Amino acid sequence: MSVQERKERERTAREHLIVATAREIAEQQGWDAVTTRRLAERIEYSQPVLYSHFRGKREIIGAVALEGAAEMAAALRAATSAADGPRTRVTALARTYLDFAERHPAVYDAMFQLDGGLAFAAEDTPAPLKDAFAALLESLGEVAGEGVHPGLFTEVFWAALHGLATLTRAGRLPPAEAEQRVELLVDRLAVI
Repeated sequence: MSVQERKERERTAREHLIVATAREIAEQQGWDAVTTRRLAERIEYSQPVLYSHFRGKREIIGAVALEGAAEMAAALRAATSAADGPRTRVTALARTYLDFAERHPAVYDAMFQLDGGLAFAAEDTPAPLKDAFAALLESLGEVAGEGVHPGLFTEVFWAALHGLATLTRAGRLPPAEAEQRVELLVDRLAVI
């Protein structure tokens, strides 16, 4: 292995450490607790080293969002591939999405609530974000209904899931009826 390859491997490992540590702090204490000073102390590197990877917290949030999008896409695909039939797939997709949002609130916030400097629904949207949307579209496109654009239907269904996730987490919706909400969403929106 060349010196350059070793340095690149070490740089990649430091970058992963920064992102993982930011996620850990955010999940435990919220994003306000994620500062470059705290990250530098926790990973035992100087702030200039941290800034050599990310220009600031915004870029770190963006990196967490991209990582989260890839994880969500994988979880959605795993859940839907194990399901039999369109209704079961869409129900599994909805449950998995809501479960991801509940289990990873800081990552979910990085993906959809905070400014990570990422473009959505644009030509320069990063591949992991496009892939997460594609993971939704793969199952939802088949239940959009005749004459309904699959992408548009996916956006509306996604918005409904996001609303459920956000309102439930904020304590605005009683958690006891979570399953009934999923069933209602699938029954009323999906053409199965």
